Amino acid sequence: MGVGLKKIRNTLNNRIVFFVLLVVVFWLKTYITYQTKFNLGISDGMQQFLLFLNPIPVGLLLFGIALYFRGRKSYWLMMIVSLIQSIWLFANVLYYREFSDFLSLGIIKSSGSVSNNLGLSIMEIIHPTDFLIFLDFIIITLLLLFKVIKVDTRKVKLRTASLLSVVAILLFSVNLSLAEKNRPQLLTRTFDNNYIVKYLGINFYAGYNAYQTYKESSTRANASSSDLKSVLSFIKTNKTTPNISYYGKAKGKNVFIFHLESFQQFLINYKVDGKEVTPNINKFYGDSSTLSFDNFFNQVGQGKTSDAETMLENSLFGLPSGSVMTSYGTSNTFHAMPAILDQQGYSTAAMHGDVGSFWNRDNTYKSWGYQYFFNDNYFKEKTNYSVGYGLKDKIFLKQSVQYLEQLPQPFYAKVITVTNHYPYELDKMNQTIAKTNTGDQTVDGYVQTAHYLDQAFGEFISYLKKAGLYDNSMIVAYGDHYGISNNHKKAISQLLGKKSVTSYDLAMFQKVPFMIHMPGLKGGVNHTYGGEIDVMPTLLDLLGIKNDDTIQLGNDLLAANRNQTVAFRDGDFVSPTLSKVGSKVYDNTGKELSNLTSVQKKEVTEQQNRTDKVLSLSDKIVTGDLLRFYTPANFKKVNKADYSYKYSDGMKRLKEAQEDNKKSLIQQHGGKSTTDLFSTDAPELKSENK
Repeated sequence: MGVGLKKIRNTLNNRIVFFVLLVVVFWLKTYITYQTKFNLGISDGMQQFLLFLNPIPVGLLLFGIALYFRGRKSYWLMMIVSLIQSIWLFANVLYYREFSDFLSLGIIKSSGSVSNNLGLSIMEIIHPTDFLIFLDFIIITLLLLFKVIKVDTRKVKLRTASLLSVVAILLFSVNLSLAEKNRPQLLTRTFDNNYIVKYLGINFYAGYNAYQTYKESSTRANASSSDLKSVLSFIKTNKTTPNISYYGKAKGKNVFIFHLESFQQFLINYKVDGKEVTPNINKFYGDSSTLSFDNFFNQVGQGKTSDAETMLENSLFGLPSGSVMTSYGTSNTFHAMPAILDQQGYSTAAMHGDVGSFWNRDNTYKSWGYQYFFNDNYFKEKTNYSVGYGLKDKIFLKQSVQYLEQLPQPFYAKVITVTNHYPYELDKMNQTIAKTNTGDQTVDGYVQTAHYLDQAFGEFISYLKKAGLYDNSMIVAYGDHYGISNNHKKAISQLLGKKSVTSYDLAMFQKVPFMIHMPGLKGGVNHTYGGEIDVMPTLLDLLGIKNDDTIQLGNDLLAANRNQTVAFRDGDFVSPTLSKVGSKVYDNTGKELSNLTSVQKKEVTEQQNRTDKVLSLSDKIVTGDLLRFYTPANFKKVNKADYSYKYSDGMKRLKEAQEDNKKSLIQQHGGKSTTDLFSTDAPELKSENK
């Protein structure tokens, strides 16, 4: 035994062997932490392999730096790297446990995001096993101090150190290539930090986040209040006059924003084998008290759902790449609709049956002024309750009413569904309509999840009527973005009953429903061309909230003097007269125009200039954080430290709000809960319903 130990000790006295030891321990510790401390959503063998692989390239690279130095300096550099990595891992374990997200420089620098929420409950967050992260560092440090492991003073050949660095870079290239194949646009479409860590590692995430933060701070640092001049000039020139027939008609009403995930306009009144796919939404769309817009377009970019939310609640576009919510949601100043309504006496809440970190909602919603964010921590979860990106819609909506009924009225509540999300898969017990038969596996399941969403929507509307909320609310329902991408041209042509589809057809396929319902509202189908950028000014005018001096790049869909050019994030546009898709121009019948008249050329140029202008101004506002230089009248800047979405804090705030304001639904019912009024046929809840 003594001989064996001596042999091991002598082996460890070699610097390359010591280096390998640290790398192996670093890899093992990181991988075990991934598996035991985080919930990264590993869904296939490739993801599991990449999780196993990703600590190795970074470990080789970081610890390999020390091999370029001699003697003690080399050893202590390796130990410093080990300590820093351990601290970073430990801090992320604590932060993730509280917020289901990873630390970023933006969060660390933000006064309210970490210190106020994490610091107050630090002792409650820590688990004794968390300290095992430092065990390897402590043991190896002691072995060095007591000279059990002796410092190898021999110089490592430059060729050896360089070779290890090259191997690290090559391994990372393989890692990145496999990650991109499994998750295309991983780095250009960063919608959840979990994905970066899962595919490329927590240490790569630190570097990537630092680069993003540098880029953002550099643009922000060079911005000044003078940059607002062009923005304010555009706003003034393009200001519309509210429609007096609708202005203030919803004053004092509750507001629901019902998010129809991936729901496209073509689904309205669409049938499969003679059966309506969305009978409840069809009825809602055609109701005499519903304003429905049949030329309403999604305008999202890579940020997809997050872009839709950004436009709806800020009247600002998404970014050319990435997402406003993930890149700027934590640090930027916003004049968002939840904050405006909060300051007008509304309770404001968002409800979503998925993790709060998705699209960085847990931080962005604070910047937007949401008082409450009821995320997955507020909902009961069982094995068969979820599919894809969170709780199934019927289960989510049934559970949501327990929080909805506690909100003091009037309230602004956004309800985000997820079941009708790509890849449109639904368990057999919830499939109640036949698939389409285009032969495209992805497309054919779309009507089944859309039908399920429609059923959930019908159950929710039924509850609102029973509970007494329907008559006192403005219900806004919208599709956030396309469900079927343009890559499925053959299937799309079959769905639309065409032999083939043109670029114009695909542009029109970007239409999503937008409906505003309120008993007594003069409804009907409105044919104006508009998009998600126009929602905020439309709703504020309906609510009678004066917003003449706010910075909004859209305009009221009900205004008579509005510009109807709809800008897409890629620079294309559509309008009632001419549309430009790629390099082609079409008239409003879909006919391609090869020889434009001088009048048409002028119109296309004007519309293209407006499209380019509005997109560039939006990017300028977001990347320069220009709203920090400007505060509208009667608006108070949002203090993110005022909000906490932790379950215990949210429930405490709800209780206090009801005591201060006796206008919640549950109080209107004499303190009796209305949850029993929500009826659902969700098969997962059959036993509970009985």
